[in-house]
Amino acid sequence: MSEPGLVRLLLVDDHPIVRAGFHMVERIDPRLRVVGEASTASGAWQQVERLNPDLVLLDIRLPDANGVEVCRRIKEARPKIKVLCLTSYTDDDVVLGAMEAGADGYLLKQNDAERIVEAIRVVMNGGVVFDQAVSAAAQLGQTGPAKHSIGSLSAGELRVLAEVARGRTDKEASVALSLSVKTIRNYLDRVFAKLGVHTRTEAALIYAGHRVEPEWRRRGGARIDGLVD
Repeated sequence: MSEPGLVRLLLVDDHPIVRAGFHMVERIDPRLRVVGEASTASGAWQQVERLNPDLVLLDIRLPDANGVEVCRRIKEARPKIKVLCLTSYTDDDVVLGAMEAGADGYLLKQNDAERIVEAIRVVMNGGVVFDQAVSAAAQLGQTGPAKHSIGSLSAGELRVLAEVARGRTDKEASVALSLSVKTIRNYLDRVFAKLGVHTRTEAALIYAGHRVEPEWRRRGGARIDGLVD
């Protein structure tokens, strides 16, 4: 049984030196514990089944498979496990693929250990973290610039967008927020219109790039007034 408050990490990267460097997070935050390592996609899945970690630090480029597919498999089989992708690449298709596979974050390996620790904390608290460079690269692939800033969203719209950014379906968001599926879809229609986007992935990337969650928490804490069915 895990110690209370302990976050169990699985490191997946084909470079031993990189994996060794990731152990620095344990020195920065004693609540983080590396419980396993893997250098391949197949090894990662074996470790996931054996260890059932809280969070996987996942390299997108692995020798035997695409890390995006590893992420998708983890999320489909064990949705409670958080996946934080770490890579040297900002390729738009890969970033969007990771989002669609359910990744909880996407950071460049150039970030220092403290930034990675910060990202782990955000993800474990239910947020999403996407490197600013990654978010900017992905948003270049949109059909056009957003019509309005994220600040144009109401508290209720932000709360629904937060659920979408966590990879939740309309049904899952409706349960989490105690709203009907129809109401969730109405909120999303307004979010898409205000942000000038057409897909959930585009909206989630904008949300992640602006680090909205602390803002809507400041507006009213865990429960937002005005979010009603």
